[in-house]
Amino acid sequence: MASLGMAQLNNLDVLVSIDFEVIGNDSRRESINKAIEEDRCIVVKNGGSIAGFLIFDTQFFEQSFIGLIIIRASERRKGFATALIQYFVEISPTSKIFSSTNQSNKPIHEVFKANGFVESGYIENLDEGDPEIIYFKTK
Repeated sequence: MASLGMAQLNNLDVLVSIDFEVIGNDSRRESINKAIEEDRCIVVKNGGSIAGFLIFDTQFFEQSFIGLIIIRASERRKGFATALIQYFVEISPTSKIFSSTNQSNKPIHEVFKANGFVESGYIENLDEGDPEIIYFKTK
């Protein structure tokens, strides 16, 4: 059974190791640390071990924005990304929620659509040849 809640500073090394597993480096350590300190990082646990996390903020035109969803490779396709999104929608400080992903990231497109998000535009030139697709949902 999955449990969800705000990340704690003692989770930092585990979250960084999950992120490293997915992207191959620890370049986001400081931003993950800051999100934990500011209560903007949610973790999902499976049997007591952290399976993944979500980072959000409200800097996107003063609306909630899910900036990062990372699930440990061995824990994918088990509903943890959906659990994180649904939990965040419940606690979101704004009624509008946005997120984005590269056009090439097909699995997360499916997750967003399955959770009621709709495409709301795109941004060119962030990653060459791979536009960033913006998603939107209301509470």
